Amino acid sequence: MNIVIPSDATGRRIICDGEFGTVHYVGNVPPTPGLWLGIEWDNPVRGKHDGTHEGTKYFTCSHPTGGSFIRPKKANFGVDFVTALRKRYGLKIDQNEELKLNKLRDISVRECTVSHAGEKGEIKQICPNIITADLSKNLFSSWENLADIACQLNNLKSLDLSENKLHLSANPSSLADSFLNLKVLSLKHTGLSWEELLNCASMWPALEELHLTSNDIQLLERPVDNLQNLVTLDISNNKLVDGNQLHALAYLPRLKQVILSNNSVSSVSFPDVEFGHKTSMFPSLNSLSIDGNNISQWSVINELNKLVHLQSLNCRGNPFMDQEKNPETVRQLIIAKIENLKFLNKTEILPKERRGAELDYRKMFGSDWLKATESHTGELKNRSRDFLIDHPRYSALIDKYGAIDEGELKQQQPFALKNQLLTLTIRCPEKPDQKPIQKKLPDSMTVQKVKGLLYRLLKVPGSLAIKLSYESSKMEGKEIELENDLKALQFYSLENGDCMLVRW
Repeated sequence: MNIVIPSDATGRRIICDGEFGTVHYVGNVPPTPGLWLGIEWDNPVRGKHDGTHEGTKYFTCSHPTGGSFIRPKKANFGVDFVTALRKRYGLKIDQNEELKLNKLRDISVRECTVSHAGEKGEIKQICPNIITADLSKNLFSSWENLADIACQLNNLKSLDLSENKLHLSANPSSLADSFLNLKVLSLKHTGLSWEELLNCASMWPALEELHLTSNDIQLLERPVDNLQNLVTLDISNNKLVDGNQLHALAYLPRLKQVILSNNSVSSVSFPDVEFGHKTSMFPSLNSLSIDGNNISQWSVINELNKLVHLQSLNCRGNPFMDQEKNPETVRQLIIAKIENLKFLNKTEILPKERRGAELDYRKMFGSDWLKATESHTGELKNRSRDFLIDHPRYSALIDKYGAIDEGELKQQQPFALKNQLLTLTIRCPEKPDQKPIQKKLPDSMTVQKVKGLLYRLLKVPGSLAIKLSYESSKMEGKEIELENDLKALQFYSLENGDCMLVRW
């Protein structure tokens, strides 16, 4: 039986007994007669040596046990694109089936041992209308192989090449015409470094979405003449440690989404501006995912507020998230620290939640703010600066909600029934016929329970929503909304003699 070995076998990808590998040698291996293929396996456990046999070096492996020799008849060099497509979709070679192929828009030939385009022009003739193609985990060995396919698919916009190992092209820009309309590209588990990626990037002039998950990327360099149309970049599950590596991406003009999850980044900073100012970096970024990193400092959240358009943040699985016992407190702190955030960990931030978080934050650090702004020593400026470095949004919250008052920061009095009961005047400003009512309420009573009491007391129909606020005897002319139903009256610093306002 004659075994036909491709003329370009060296460098080709093969599969043998379910294992993928690359041919590095074709020839004799004395003293055993016959032709052999020297293979470097993707899985080094499958191999036996580093390409050396009985003292002779036949090829080089990146792993000391990654190589072995096999007979050519055991190697599967793959099939052409159309053959794989027909097999995957159960189509035969006749006129009716060709019409079905012609209608295909979204296709997947994942793990179909595709290695080349096939007959020249065949793809364009039989299935030219493909828009989305999953070619992951196949036997492509070069970008030229892929360009031969893509150049026949003028409508191709999305391409998944994950789990292929491709030789870099000597002249990538010469292949750009084949990928002119490509918008989305997945290169997960391909072993590409960032440097190699930039070397390839001139092939994809219109690319908007790039997925590079699990490629052992450790360093980033600034794209200069390519990737300028990029909108989404996924570099999750890589080996980035230094958050300043992100500066290499900072001036991509259209970049809106960065997925940096499951790296080892411990800090992120934008040193072009000080606290309280907006950075010129990432001018379009509105979505950032930093789940599963090593961020332990709240200063990183302060830095993220420098981003002009950041609206969505995912940050679960970082050490700083565990510094507070209550996860709800962590959420409130993040919301208060990043002013434009609309989604946190994939949950929408409603206006009511933002207001509550900012008011809680304002009160939580009110004592520290008052101490920092006391003017009886010459250290005022430095103390204020130190406070604002840790809480750069605090001044904006003071402007938004008013200066913090010592009355709002009073400590809860010792436990005693007389200290727990508040004598309040309940008034309905929009119901002039309703006379004011004086009522004693526990200061531990939640706003929600107070509303329940007032529904009965004032005979408010259950179909109407009650809104509560109060006027303090110590802050004349100022009305404070009781907007969080789960908070107790003591949280809002109500005191004896205060007037509770009820509207519905």
